[in-house]
Amino acid sequence: MNHRQLFLSHLAQTTDFPLLIEVEKAEGIYLYGSEDRKYIDLISGIGVSNVGHRHPKVLQAIQGQLDKYLHLMVYGEYVQSPQTLLAKALCDTLPAHLNNVYLVNSGSEAIEGAMKLAKRYTGRSELISCVNAYHGSSHGALSIGGNEIFKRAYRPLLPGISNIVYGAYSHLDRITEKTAAVFVETIQGEAGIRVACKEYFQALRKRCDETGTLLVLDEIQAGFGRTGKFWAFEHFEIVPDMVVCAKGMGGGMPIGAFIANQKVMAAFKNNPLLGHITTFGGHPVSAAASLATIQILQEEKLIDQVEEKANLFKKLLVHPKIKGIRNKGLMMAVEFESFEVLKPIIDRAIELGVITDWFLFCDDSMRIAPPLVITEEEIRNACKIILQAVEELS
Repeated sequence: MNHRQLFLSHLAQTTDFPLLIEVEKAEGIYLYGSEDRKYIDLISGIGVSNVGHRHPKVLQAIQGQLDKYLHLMVYGEYVQSPQTLLAKALCDTLPAHLNNVYLVNSGSEAIEGAMKLAKRYTGRSELISCVNAYHGSSHGALSIGGNEIFKRAYRPLLPGISNIVYGAYSHLDRITEKTAAVFVETIQGEAGIRVACKEYFQALRKRCDETGTLLVLDEIQAGFGRTGKFWAFEHFEIVPDMVVCAKGMGGGMPIGAFIANQKVMAAFKNNPLLGHITTFGGHPVSAAASLATIQILQEEKLIDQVEEKANLFKKLLVHPKIKGIRNKGLMMAVEFESFEVLKPIIDRAIELGVITDWFLFCDDSMRIAPPLVITEEEIRNACKIILQAVEELS
């Protein structure tokens, strides 16, 4: 059996139509397959490869840690330099109030930990999230998700959860003294890149302060430079009580975190002790890769280039079939008339060597979220191929 047959026979499938692209190597913005196939990865493995595939400094950090040690002990017991240095580097990117990091394996796990911490610290049980929010696929993360199509087959989910509409001022009074936390994607991702205004976020912050509710911002997709700031909430001049991150955090390695004030995080220490446990969270190899990722973003000034690169995409992607482009930095949605129009374009672009995608809750829009290392020439080439696909199917 070849690899494709083995994939279909023995690897669990989540759709009947996987892409089935066989990748033999990846470098920068490119994936390389069999028979000399070469693809531009315009989705960064869904928001992961912010510094590109196999960045040399990430590989160097991984190799350096491989020569020292791998897993030693469950999280939080041994002093491991990759974890401690990463935690300090993360806190250095954040307002002083956010000074304590819990490292986990993924975005979903980070959301789960943040949900538990909010309940434990406030003593409240109610959680609020947004319509069409996506926070992950595990049971608790799915519970605060905002799309019923993805939830209904798994009910009953966690009780005490309600939804508000992202950006709707009129819904803010649903946040009360019973609410432990409000979970909000700073930029709504799977809803198709929806961006609320600064005034909304400031009103949301004010309402949480009035009710003693924790404001938890999900930056799993939007963080680590994707929007042109290290953290997307920097655009809105607010500070959350917790921030959740993953995806672009690891330079291609699996890692996530939820970050809060030390006083809040201390709620996990007692009644019961070991209030949240993870075996592999903050794995030293992933932590070393994440620290290198932060350093790359800062030293190579990749975040400073995001807006200019995003503007070039918007300048080039012009066609009668394109209805508009929504974005915050290089977190972009290119809107078409319908999924029926978009899907053949995505398929043809892949055949021509450019990988894009659509959104879980917005299937009329093309996802563009390239590695931040993409160059002007590579953007022009990618847009030329997308427009070729659009034109061929017009």
